[in-house]
Parts: sequence; C-alpha cells; structure tokens
Amino acid sequence: MQPRCGLRYRFPMHKTIEPTILYFGTPLALISTLNPDGSANLAPMSSVWWLGWSCMLGLGQMGQTSDNLIRTRECVINLPSQQQVSQVDRLALTTGKNPVPEKKLGWGYRHEPNKFRLSDFTPVTSETVAPPRVLECPVQMEGTVEDVRPFGKNVNANAFEVHITRLHVDEDLLMGDPDHPHIDPLCWHPLMMSFCRFFGLGGEVHPSRLAESEFMRSVTSGARNKNAGADAALATLPRR
Repeated sequence: MQPRCGLRYRFPMHKTIEPTILYFGTPLALISTLNPDGSANLAPMSSVWWLGWSCMLGLGQMGQTSDNLIRTRECVINLPSQQQVSQVDRLALTTGKNPVPEKKLGWGYRHEPNKFRLSDFTPVTSETVAPPRVLECPVQMEGTVEDVRPFGKNVNANAFEVHITRLHVDEDLLMGDPDHPHIDPLCWHPLMMSFCRFFGLGGEVHPSRLAESEFMRSVTSGARNKNAGADAALATLPRR
C-alpha cells in the first residue's frame, strides 16, 4: 500500500476542518476486566496515555468495559506488539454486553461471552488485581481506578484515571542494570492504531475489519454531512 502523502518541498497549505472526532493514533491496548458473573472481558482500545505510573483511559459509555471498571475499579492494561495484530483484529465488532446496545447492533457488533477464546489469547493470574493478564502481550500493567468522570462534549464517553500497581515486561525487551532495567526502544514494537487502522512503527501491518465497518462509515459520513452543512452556510454569506 503506497501512501498518498510524501515529502513536499514547499510550505504546507493548511485547511480548517471539523471532523466528527479528533483522533491521531496511539498504542493499542487490550483492557481486561471482570464481568458481573466473574468471567473475563477483553476489549481493544486506543484512547490511552500515561504520566508516571498513572494512566488515562477514554472509553465509550455503551461498552461492558466501562461498566466493569466503574463496578470493580480494577483492570489490566495489556500492550500487544504488532506480531499479535491478527489476534487483536478478531476482537473487532464484539462486545461483552448482552443485550448489545441498539446503536452498536447497527454498527455490526455482536455479543461475545469469551473473548480470550475468540482471540486465542491466554489468561494468566494477576498479582494485585482480580482481572487476568494476557500472557502473549509483552507489556502488562495491573491497575486500579482512582477516578472516573464523564468526558467531552457531544460524545458518550468516560475518562478513567488508573494507577498502575504492577508492571510485567517480557525479559527480551529489557536493557540496562538488571536490578533497575528499562525497556529497549529498539526491541519494543507496539501495535499502533490510527483512525481505526493498524500500524507498526513503520507502515500499516494488517487490514482492519473495524476500518471497513458500518461504525467507521457512520463516522466519516457524519463528518461529510457536517462539512457540507458548513459549506452551505458559508455560501449564503454576503461577499465583500
């Protein structure tokens, strides 16, 4: 796949736009939580960032993961590498919520009670929280929810502040003092997501079913309709 963008030997031209969402790509995370019946839920998401040993998660309010985090206040944030991309993609358009919210049904989502089995990931016992870790993920962060609040305007989302209580890292990624090692950036190849498409730190690494779903079509059509309305309004303004 050849990108349309390339080096341009001129000053860039900018255009003012109003997309439906502001989203520029972050590492993909698999959030494991516990459902009310004690079973494990596993959800891919990418609205995530860290400062120190604190993490912010942005999650839609319709998902089972939000419900589980509010109820149990525990999770594991698992970071897959790009080698696990096909397993991660199996989780696309699935939800642990039953019945599936009507809006998600329209986007093509279905209920999946056993996401570990669906994705062929292996649950392993955590040390400080009840939800399991994902054995295959090179980085696993156990955490507790310190704060939660509704987030944003014109979006049904929650912001979760999570304190990391235990960090597990694949030994092959470590470098430096054995007593105080850190992650070697030349060995760590996180799976990235940008506009619902999968990337490594180089090019796109795998087709994404979510990018071709009714969900993304609804997002992009919403942006087109909004911009069309703005263009129509501008057309009615008097010319100077």
